[in-house]
Amino acid sequence: MTKADIVNEISKTTGIEKANVLATIEKFMEVVKDSLASGENVYLRGFGSFIVKTRSQKTARNISQNTTIVIPEHKIPAFKPAKVFMEEVKK
Repeated sequence: MTKADIVNEISKTTGIEKANVLATIEKFMEVVKDSLASGENVYLRGFGSFIVKTRSQKTARNISQNTTIVIPEHKIPAFKPAKVFMEEVKK
């Protein structure tokens, strides 16, 4: 399912114009990205959590040049589904 499919489905079931639904979804995604970029997690009860995880420093190999490089510690976004969400998907 794409963003356009989601917009169409919400518009069809709620009667809200597609442009308004699209603007709302875009703003939601912007707020989530901005929150994660500033280090805040986003919790949506019954759906899941958008969280920031920290990957620790590690050593990797560049096999084409036969050298080792150090990948520094860095943060990545992640999604952790709620139990209710997981149970619904498992059915």
